[in-house]
Amino acid sequence: MLLLSCSSNTNSTSVTKPIDQENSISELTYIDEFVIPSQDIEGVPIGGFSGIDYQNGKWYIICDTSIPPIRYYEADISYNETSFTKVDITKMHIINDATGTPLTQGVVDPESIRVDTSSNTLLYTSEGSINNAIDPALIEISAQGNQLRSFTLPDNFRAQLETDSSGPRHNGVLEGLSISFDTKGYWVSFELPLIEDGPEPTTTDTESPVRITLFNKSSGVAERQFAYELDPVAKEAALGTSFEVNGLVEILEYDKDKFLALERSFSSGYINGGNTVKIYKVDASNATNTIDMNALSTGSYTKATKTLLFNFETIRGQLTNTTVDNLEGITFGPKLADGSRTLVIISDNNFNTFFPQLNQLIVFKVTP
Repeated sequence: MLLLSCSSNTNSTSVTKPIDQENSISELTYIDEFVIPSQDIEGVPIGGFSGIDYQNGKWYIICDTSIPPIRYYEADISYNETSFTKVDITKMHIINDATGTPLTQGVVDPESIRVDTSSNTLLYTSEGSINNAIDPALIEISAQGNQLRSFTLPDNFRAQLETDSSGPRHNGVLEGLSISFDTKGYWVSFELPLIEDGPEPTTTDTESPVRITLFNKSSGVAERQFAYELDPVAKEAALGTSFEVNGLVEILEYDKDKFLALERSFSSGYINGGNTVKIYKVDASNATNTIDMNALSTGSYTKATKTLLFNFETIRGQLTNTTVDNLEGITFGPKLADGSRTLVIISDNNFNTFFPQLNQLIVFKVTP
C-alpha cells in the first residue's frame, strides 16, 4: 500500500550543521502537503487521523472512531527539504481492554496518541461520550494494543449528566496529549472550557479558558494544571447554517513549560471547509496552578501566555482545493539534512461523514 509523491529522494536524519537553541522555535516554513487517498487495511477503511507521533524512526497515527475496530496505525513517512517522498500506512493495530479483548462500540473515542520510549508503551486520550455518561480517559497501552492502565481523572473531568451547570461539554474534552519535556509526566488538554469555567467561544470575544493538566507518570495522579485562553470563532457561519466552534485540538511541549498549541476554528457553510487553524507558542512558566480551582469563571488566576507562530491561511492557496482541513494531530518529525527540526500536522477526515474531507498531511521546517 505504497503512496509516492513525485520525488524519489528519501529523508535524511543526519546533522551536517549544528543548530543552536535546540529547544527554541521562532518560525515555521511550509515545505509540502500530501493527501492520503482513501484505502483499506484488512478490509477496514483508513481515516479519522486524529493524532500523530514520531519516535525512533517510526510513525504512529490514531484513528478517531468509537466504532470497532478501535485502532491505531503505523506509517512510513519521509520527506526532504522540498517535498514528501513517501507516505505509506503500513499496519493496523487493534486496541484492547485490560483483558486483551477488543474494545466494543462507544467505550472510547480516541483523539491523540504519544509514544513513551522510556517504557516502550503508548498513551492515548479518549473524549468518551458526555451525553451518554461515558467519561473521558487517559489510557496507557502496550505496543500490541493491550491496555496497561487508565489514569484516575480529577472529578471535574467526569461526565455529569445530572447538571448543566458544571462539568465537561460533549465532544469538547480530552483532545490533546503530550509527553512532558522532562519525560516524567503526561500533559492532557481540553478542547473546550468546562461549563463552570466559561462559555464556548463565539465570534464575539469571550472569556473561554481551557485546562491543560499534567499527570505524574509514576503516581498516575494529576499534579499540575494551567489555563489557556481560546480565540474567538474566526468567522460567522454561512449559507443559512449556524454551527460555529473554536477549540484547542492538540499540544506539544517542546521545552520546560513551553508548548505548541494547535487551535482550530470551524464555521459551517463554506465550500473550502470552513476551518481557520493556527499554531501558537504557549508559555506556562508564570501560569497559576489551577488544579484545585473549582471554577475559573469566578476565580483569580494567571493564564498561560500565547503568541501566534503560524496561521494556515497564509498557505491556503498552496493546499489541495484551497482547503485547510480538519487538522488535529501534531508532532516533531525527523531532522532535515541541514539539521533543522521538522513539524508534521495531520487532519481527521471524519470518514467524510458530513461532507468530502481530506486525509491531509503537512510538513514544516522549524527555525530556532
